[in-house]
Amino acid sequence: MPLDKLVPVLDAHVAKLGEEGRAKGAEPVVARVLPPQGDRGPRFMLRGEGDKLFVRMNSNSYLGMDLREEVIRAEEQGCRAFGAGPGAVRFISGTYEPHVELERRLAAFHGREAGMIFNSAYATILGVLVPLITRDTIVISDELNHNCIINAMRLARPADKVVYPHLDMEALDRACALAAARAERLIVVTDGIFSMRGNHAPLAEIARIVRQYDQKLEENAILVVDDSHGVGACGETGRGTEELTGARSDLLVGTLGKGFGVNGGYVVGPDAVIGFLRETAPLYIYSNPISPGEAAAATTALEIVDSPLGRQLLDRLVSLTKRFEQGLDHLGLVTIPGDHPVVPVMIGDTKTTRRLVDHLFENGVLVTGITYPIVPRGDETIRFQINADHTEADIDRVLEVLAGFGATA
Repeated sequence: MPLDKLVPVLDAHVAKLGEEGRAKGAEPVVARVLPPQGDRGPRFMLRGEGDKLFVRMNSNSYLGMDLREEVIRAEEQGCRAFGAGPGAVRFISGTYEPHVELERRLAAFHGREAGMIFNSAYATILGVLVPLITRDTIVISDELNHNCIINAMRLARPADKVVYPHLDMEALDRACALAAARAERLIVVTDGIFSMRGNHAPLAEIARIVRQYDQKLEENAILVVDDSHGVGACGETGRGTEELTGARSDLLVGTLGKGFGVNGGYVVGPDAVIGFLRETAPLYIYSNPISPGEAAAATTALEIVDSPLGRQLLDRLVSLTKRFEQGLDHLGLVTIPGDHPVVPVMIGDTKTTRRLVDHLFENGVLVTGITYPIVPRGDETIRFQINADHTEADIDRVLEVLAGFGATA
């Protein structure tokens, strides 16, 4: 039998993941999406759950762009004009006007010289960091950075890599001082918004530290920020963590799949760096881009964010988030208040977390639980994500379900 020796090994590995609580398990399948009606926002129907309606509290579409008619219409028009897919990688024949226009708009939105899109934000981080990391580069990273940054550092094989305790600026400063004495190039990389907690990096302080050592390195000290959860979700005009902190990175990575509600990732920065990446990033050169329709939809979403309507949606997002946080406080539930619509509820126990996730599901609420051993014992949380297309009634309903957990526990 083909793979007869490999299959038992793989089965045992998956079984062990399940025993340790690290397996993702079966993926819920969305069978239908119902538009907002009355005082409720969108509702989701799942395969195998009959006519049961769910409010989705684990979506990255913070401004509800994925369900906006203008964005859907732009994607449909882009597909009709250019086809359903790009047909090739960019350098062969897969570059379309919507791609070029989107890159121009993203660069302008962030006040950079140039922009470059990839087919996902994960691919963007790999595509940016791996070519920029040489054998004489030291990379310094926050311990809670996203998995894409961790894997990029592994793949790149730098001269050295240092992981500093979460948001510990003294440790970052010490690491930079040591790196400056023995590296040609230094790259400091951090998430803007940390996706599990909703807190943000102190970019102004990080930038100050990086600049302090820049002149001591032959090839500069470079600050790279992945603000995939920040752009289009926080900041007065949706420009994310840079706007919250008044700081600026050398290279900013973002996503089109969260605040903009579509698909794909991007990087913006100096024209020379973007030109270098176009020639050296394998995940750009050898992978198809997002479709022209997706690029057109993302451009429309960007236009909405950068408009008075976008400001209204961002204000609404803040208001709904505060309403939810205040409700959690009233229930005596512990969270990490912040400027971002990721609202973690700190449970502190794996069994209780899983029971509460099940209770919410049974009552029509979709959430994500983070349990041991993914996080240390005592750090178990449930991550709620507020979207601008939720309603006050949706928020109150979720709080009502949470309040009912004590009676069923």
